[in-house]
Amino acid sequence: MPILLAVSVLIFFLIRLTPSDPIGSITSGRRISEETRAALTAQYHLDASLPRQYIIWIGNAVRGNLGDSFRHRQPVSALLAARLPTTIQLVLMSALFAVLLAVPAGVISAVRRYTAVDRVISGFMLFCVSSPVFLNAILLMLIFVFKLRWFPAFGAGRGFTENLYYLCLPAFALSLNMVALLGRMIRDRMIGEFKSNYALALSAKGTHFSRIVMTHCFKNTLIPVITVGGVQIGAMVIGAVLVENVFALGGIGALLIEGIQASDYPVVQSIMLFLVTLFLVLNLIVDIIYFIIDPRIRTSGNTGKTGGEGS
Repeated sequence: MPILLAVSVLIFFLIRLTPSDPIGSITSGRRISEETRAALTAQYHLDASLPRQYIIWIGNAVRGNLGDSFRHRQPVSALLAARLPTTIQLVLMSALFAVLLAVPAGVISAVRRYTAVDRVISGFMLFCVSSPVFLNAILLMLIFVFKLRWFPAFGAGRGFTENLYYLCLPAFALSLNMVALLGRMIRDRMIGEFKSNYALALSAKGTHFSRIVMTHCFKNTLIPVITVGGVQIGAMVIGAVLVENVFALGGIGALLIEGIQASDYPVVQSIMLFLVTLFLVLNLIVDIIYFIIDPRIRTSGNTGKTGGEGS
């Protein structure tokens, strides 16, 4: 909660440092009388001091009232509710693609380490992790949309099945950074597990190599991978802002860019606060999963509790 409160303060005041005219956004640049300007300024509390404006905004936000958009003249919560499903579907599809690609790539690269296969996979991962997400999106659009014509250029489609088809390419573009990061981590961790005492002992006993890889080494590799993967999913939510604008998907990323361009304070600060909250919640979920799947944490916690009682 203290982190979220500090971030909300930072978001609120940084937005107001930008050279913009919120009244111009409300009126869409039309000329208005001084009386109308004064009425709009009072209606949106723009005549109050910045600390007072922040208290009004955060107090309403805690109660679920994110205010009304300057540009759309609708509640921000309604705008988010309409745009959020596209963003959630995009991020979930990207995470699925990342897992389906990173796990086999990392395992194969570790098993075939220092071979041509390993070099090809490692080179691909290096490109993916070095390339910004918006560049990946543009390159994939040029190849698969304009050259091969396999996918539509813009939009998210209508209906669940059409959504899957339209979001396939954007989700793949968004997943590439996570594929590279997780795949490289799986490779390095797996190679370390191959050299561990238990793996060497199992090999000496004649245990089949595939069983050593998948039953023992891969299982021990999963714990740090899950931790990093959870953080990366949170980062994907931020990256989705860029991908949505390249493919004109109409999610909260597009709404955020529109809000920034129009100086729509309620939209921008609400979306930013939502993204930060989602990122923190995902990190909390990852910590809980880490605690559940790693018995060493529970054991160390119980040991510390017992030691405290004994003293």
